[in-house]
Amino acid sequence: MNICVVALGKIGLPLAVQFASKGHRVIGADVNEKVVELVNAGVEPFPGEHDLDVKLKQAVDAGLLSATTDTASAVAESEAVVVVVPLFVDAEGTPDFGWMDAATKAIAQGLKPGTLVSYETTLPVGTTRTRWAPMLAEGSGLTAGEDFHLVFSPERVLTGRVFADLRRYPKLVGGVDEASTARGVEFYEQVLDFDERPDLPQANGVWDLGTAEASELAKLAETTYRDVNIGLANQFARFADQNNIDVKKVIEACNSQPYSHIHQPGIAVGGHCIPIYPRMYLWNDPAATVVRSAREANAAMPEYAVDLLAAAYGDLTGVNVLVLGAAYRGGVKETAFSGVFPTVEALRARGAVPFVSDPMYTAEELAAHGLPPHAGEKVTAAILQADHAEYRTLTPADLPDVTVLVDGRRTTDPEAWKGVRRVVIGG
Repeated sequence: MNICVVALGKIGLPLAVQFASKGHRVIGADVNEKVVELVNAGVEPFPGEHDLDVKLKQAVDAGLLSATTDTASAVAESEAVVVVVPLFVDAEGTPDFGWMDAATKAIAQGLKPGTLVSYETTLPVGTTRTRWAPMLAEGSGLTAGEDFHLVFSPERVLTGRVFADLRRYPKLVGGVDEASTARGVEFYEQVLDFDERPDLPQANGVWDLGTAEASELAKLAETTYRDVNIGLANQFARFADQNNIDVKKVIEACNSQPYSHIHQPGIAVGGHCIPIYPRMYLWNDPAATVVRSAREANAAMPEYAVDLLAAAYGDLTGVNVLVLGAAYRGGVKETAFSGVFPTVEALRARGAVPFVSDPMYTAEELAAHGLPPHAGEKVTAAILQADHAEYRTLTPADLPDVTVLVDGRRTTDPEAWKGVRRVVIGG
């Protein structure tokens, strides 16, 4: 097959490499000329994706993967088009379709009869049928479900482990009609491999969800579930703090039977997915009070962590406080909706002087994100925001002047911090 992958970002490029590894010819389309240049040279344009550097070079050297900035021409050469263009949303979850609209119009210019178009970017329910189908039809003169196939098939992977996750989780597919769904299932069966999963209700592989709307909802639902679950865990943790209970022991006890799956509380929920997709769901379903309450509970956790610091340290006015970790989660160089930003804001609101350090970021990179880098200034309090592996071995010797540490992720070793006030969320 000839396949076009539109947008060679942290999900799109590994997908393109995966398709090429199955022997298909893949053309990656991206608006960033530098990304296209690097991909054509067999060089990964971003760090941190396991095995991408090796697999990308193999695909390019084999002549199975190339990149271009001309989306329309790449689509014209392809039998299947997979779209992974970012969809931006504001703090309330209102989508900004600008980039996706532009990409869709470019796809329409090159669209031929019989082509499969699959959107993988997470979308509000109904978007594939009511926005993309008419836009593709207008630009191509072709009708979805009659002249070309159109499906929604959400990406379900985490950056850093995309190739493993592609094998681990079923691929969900739903189309605008039965023929589109069938073609989508057939396509993904040709480009993906799957691990054995005896724990699943049906064989691991490509799962037919029937409609694009069902597939869109599945993606929003699975991510919203995580946000709601974390919100519940955070509520339990705050209650545990008030009553001198170790919530970690409670959660472990609850999860010892198969009907309880309580997640872990923490200082923040960040990244492109969990803080955003529940708001996108609320855009579809504004009456979902449970979803809204959980999102509000999780958004309040950075300020709560600063409250814990103030309760343990005292007045924070003029106090130099080090925030450990700018990334939204450990081991990933990404600050999208990271808890570092509201944590810094909450410290400033208390009169503190915040500084930020992160083993994955230079001082210049932190400053470029509007974060005050730590350059050796004396700090007497600290808040751990990201669960980087490096922090597991952090000791008071690394922060000799710190008298209170709020470990927002339970990452540090409590034995190593005896003699220093170490506070965790939930007891």
